[in-house]
Amino acid sequence: MSGTAVVTTAADWLGAACLVAGALLALSAAIGVLRFPDALSRMHAATKPQVLGVLLLLLGIMLRLRSAADVGTILLVAVFQLATAPVAAQMIGRAAYRSGRLDRGLLDADELAERPTGGGPGDGRAQPG
Repeated sequence: MSGTAVVTTAADWLGAACLVAGALLALSAAIGVLRFPDALSRMHAATKPQVLGVLLLLLGIMLRLRSAADVGTILLVAVFQLATAPVAAQMIGRAAYRSGRLDRGLLDADELAERPTGGGPGDGRAQPG
């Protein structure tokens, strides 16, 4: 019987596990974006599990391919994902806040609320007088 034997290594199994885990995290992010009620919770669902899911997918692909050019490209994609996702989430959250598309009653603290510019009580300035 002629044929080539398929040798699966531990890295192949670990890569497959990373691919499945990454796909499940990306699926949970998609479900969260569809199911969560407001913009801030959707933004959270779109960034936290999605970024980890993409990183796990990239790790799984890296463990399967293993060539230097592929690993370099995958690492570059991972760095860009880690650099852009938090910035995008910040901008989406700020845009939702400024446009009034969120329920401010759900916020524990509102650091972006308008503050009085004058010397009101509690701002630490001496009152004229």
